[in-house]
Amino acid sequence: MQSWLRGRICPEREKFTFFAPDNRSKIPGCNFYISFVLSQEINVWSPFGVSHLYRISTVIRMNIQWVMEEMSTSLSRSLLVLLLSLLVAMHLWLWIQRCWKADGPPGPFPWPVIGNAAQLGSAPHLYFSRMAQRYGDVFQIKLGNRIVVVLNGNAIRTALIKKAADFAGRPDFVSFQFVSGGKSMAFGNYNDWWKVHRKVAQSTVRTFSTGNIRTKKVLASHVLSESRELLHLFLKKTSEEKYFQPHKFLTVSTANIMSAVCFGKRYSYDDAEFLAVVGRNDQFTKTVGAGSIVDVMPWLQYFPNPIKTIFGNFKTLNEEFFEFIGQKVVEHRKTIKSRIIRDMTDAFIIALDQGLTGSSGVYLDKEFVPPTVSDIFGASQDTLSTALQWIILLLVRFPDIQHQLHEEVAKVVDSTRLPNIEDQPHLPYVMAFLYEVMRYTSFVPVTIPHSTTTETSISGYRIPKDTVIFINQWSVNHDPSKWTKPEVFDPKRFLDENGTLNKDLTSSVLIFSVGKRRCIGEDLSKMQLFLCTTLLIHQCIFTANPAEPQSLDYTYGLTLKPTDFTIAVTHRSSMDLLDTYVQQLANRESNGEAGLSEHN
Repeated sequence: MQSWLRGRICPEREKFTFFAPDNRSKIPGCNFYISFVLSQEINVWSPFGVSHLYRISTVIRMNIQWVMEEMSTSLSRSLLVLLLSLLVAMHLWLWIQRCWKADGPPGPFPWPVIGNAAQLGSAPHLYFSRMAQRYGDVFQIKLGNRIVVVLNGNAIRTALIKKAADFAGRPDFVSFQFVSGGKSMAFGNYNDWWKVHRKVAQSTVRTFSTGNIRTKKVLASHVLSESRELLHLFLKKTSEEKYFQPHKFLTVSTANIMSAVCFGKRYSYDDAEFLAVVGRNDQFTKTVGAGSIVDVMPWLQYFPNPIKTIFGNFKTLNEEFFEFIGQKVVEHRKTIKSRIIRDMTDAFIIALDQGLTGSSGVYLDKEFVPPTVSDIFGASQDTLSTALQWIILLLVRFPDIQHQLHEEVAKVVDSTRLPNIEDQPHLPYVMAFLYEVMRYTSFVPVTIPHSTTTETSISGYRIPKDTVIFINQWSVNHDPSKWTKPEVFDPKRFLDENGTLNKDLTSSVLIFSVGKRRCIGEDLSKMQLFLCTTLLIHQCIFTANPAEPQSLDYTYGLTLKPTDFTIAVTHRSSMDLLDTYVQQLANRESNGEAGLSEHN
């Protein structure tokens, strides 16, 4: 049977179009109205559009009986009723869902049950950027039964800086409850406890990274010592295999640097316990990145299905990771000295074991030590290992840039010494390269989801309290109105005509978020990336495998990780200089010079 009424959605204009076949005049009661709206677009946002929809549904009901009388069998009659009912229900449901709040942000139409989840694809940040081109920097989607407002471009800084407290919350996602024993600062909601927790964590991280010259040198010694182990392994793998995958070694190396900062020790590259702990980050970041499926469809965890299995593994890996951190805290409490702070865990124990009362009267105690260490160790090592993977991949994909980097480093750091943090102001091209890596890859494309702490507004749209907020950092770093040819990797974009680093441009790169949720380890991460990159360039040459395609593909999660690639590493001269330096460090530590500071 030929359908006499059809409808389609025009997403570009958010309207319905109804039209009928040529024989519509034979349908009783249809000419008086259906012919009027034939091939006409109806704006469902206007009162006139609502009236049209109501009258059309009335016409449909009036004519069902006439059409049924024309049917020859009861089966055809039942089928017609079913099809027309589904058609009317679907169109009206889509319309109601779309205009749920006349003053809310626009956005694509959601599907029943799943919302827009199926449309996100394997790269949600790119989908968000496409939707921003259509609807603007602020739009909404639906994931399961949750309304999500996505912020892009200039709207991000407006929300996170000008209305920082309004957008500083975390949603009540079920997955967040299993991170750091449920007391995570990074995943915890915005309240008085969170403010005190963050203040303690931020001051401690600063003390162990960029607080003063001495702490910078201690961090630099950790980086250089671990880089020596990494380079020896790279050279060995090249000798044995010619081309090898560096991913696992970079993950362990960065985890070891943070282990030295947090726990005062490093682990071998074949330590089973340590490998098990640091190897779980891929699954973790995939689960929490831009909201997991269970977070927006929590009913999936209550009956057997693949999503429940994945979520069960996520809970297990969090429990095991938190148990590992807890064991380190217990060991530190047994061996801590009264006046010497050996590492970051000691600092948190001293700050929190006796209890800490904030200005608002909230109280933090020793139970907050393991989750604080867990947040810092887990987040930093994943971010840094991902960044280093991209740095090495881009070095081999762009050998001319690698050559320019070495030329600059060699002019400042000769063959008689190693790079140090004091060299940073004299290496603008290295810094430009690092900022371009962050901009180009945007390896944290979407931040951990935010939520609104109160009813607020952005770009004229009303946002209710407890609305889930996604921050699409990728859209800022690839905005063609800010960056010339954003799809091109070009470190020189950050240098002015005198070859000086353009700090106005570098501040426009968004990778560590902004506002109240800005990453407390940003300075630590940038310092570590600078030291690692200059040392690697100073010491070695990185070569791509000619048998592989020159790809820059990635897998999506909380961080974008490059797909597997292989490299070869050759030394520019010898490891003698680095070996000697690390041996001198070991001698000083054996003489009791490992403690960072005294506790007064």
